[in-house]
Amino acid sequence: MRDESRNLSRRGLIGLGAAAAAAPVLAACGSADGPGDSQGRKVSGGSDPEGAGPQQGGRPERLIGDGSTARTGKQPRQPKDPVPLEPGETPPQFVVFSWDGAGEVGNGLFPRFLKLAKDHDARMTFFLSGLYLLPESKKRLYSPPNNAVGASDIGYLTDGHIKETLTYVRKAWLDGHEIGTHFNGHFCAGTGSVANWTPEQWRSEIDQAVSFVTKWRTNTGFHDLPALPFDYGKELVGGRTPCLLGQENLLPTARELGWRYDASSPGGTQRWPRKRQGVWDFPLQAVPFPGHSFEPLSMDYNIMFNQSRNTTRAPAHNYPAWREQASGAYLAGFKRAYRTNRAPLFIGNHFEEWNGGIYMDAAEEALKGMAGRPDVRLVSFKQFTDWLDVQSPAVLAKLQGLDVGERPAGGWTSYTRQTKRHSGTGAGAST
Repeated sequence: MRDESRNLSRRGLIGLGAAAAAAPVLAACGSADGPGDSQGRKVSGGSDPEGAGPQQGGRPERLIGDGSTARTGKQPRQPKDPVPLEPGETPPQFVVFSWDGAGEVGNGLFPRFLKLAKDHDARMTFFLSGLYLLPESKKRLYSPPNNAVGASDIGYLTDGHIKETLTYVRKAWLDGHEIGTHFNGHFCAGTGSVANWTPEQWRSEIDQAVSFVTKWRTNTGFHDLPALPFDYGKELVGGRTPCLLGQENLLPTARELGWRYDASSPGGTQRWPRKRQGVWDFPLQAVPFPGHSFEPLSMDYNIMFNQSRNTTRAPAHNYPAWREQASGAYLAGFKRAYRTNRAPLFIGNHFEEWNGGIYMDAAEEALKGMAGRPDVRLVSFKQFTDWLDVQSPAVLAKLQGLDVGERPAGGWTSYTRQTKRHSGTGAGAST
């Protein structure tokens, strides 16, 4: 891990979330090494196929553009098509583990969690930073809004780490996971912060992120790796902004691009989600914190801050208790929802080894504690959106009416039987 403490300060980890009032909750940070459509929309970087390529693991491949990406057919290892809840049926308990940045820098965390997911039949969302596929030698191809050309508050990856990232992003998609976006330069502070970007500037940032993913072969000159086996113009249906900033101006652009959700909102609670500006809003949520009365956000960085106040290498004697506390927070949030309103649980992570890697251990232990229980579905944000979109508005309204930790009156059989079953649009309530 290269100069981790320096990179933390560069990331501008100072945005306050709006979770429980007593909690000193920070917004999300960058990812690994800190140097770290279904809607038919049009996004730059997804040209028509130029011709058939070789097969990928027995899957016919149709290359796109310069051959950085390819159409290989339906994504493997997907759940059955979702169906509306029957009257009186208990909703599933959805859990989404997501990863900001999704870069592999030789610490083995990306493949570690791919294996964990496969072992427990889980799907996840990987919010890939487009900049992680752009060599530093080509950094002037990046024009970040309100910042100098080539600037970034996270480091560029080495060529070797770009290759590793490509390898594991490809494997992630073939394993059934979602590839979203964490955008590019991760600007969180000053006048260049994403908090100040206009909808038009967000469009520029997104177009560039897509370009770096769909033109990595041209930009890197690598010809010894296979194409990414998906059309990113169709795969990309949501993201998470740096430090959970700038969502308000991002949403008009997200809606225009046909994005189906955004996971950038801080300070959410464990309730069923609603739409904002026509886009599903999936916030990080306040979860119980063992030993405290306040609730931190459901993300590794936020828990770390509450334990060590932004120190990523605190004295090691703290680690065992902090590891147990972190996994306990995730599991307490899970159990609260599972036993009451069944609100989905969203957990955000980074491929980082803060405080001896205890937050990676905590995420693993939490997932193991959730997997295999009745009605539990470990899914990606896209898969959860698929489920929401086939539910009737009446059923969604009933689910959204339950408060944090509130059990349905009369039990689920009575509560959801009070709605008429019909095919809905999954519109939900918008704000």
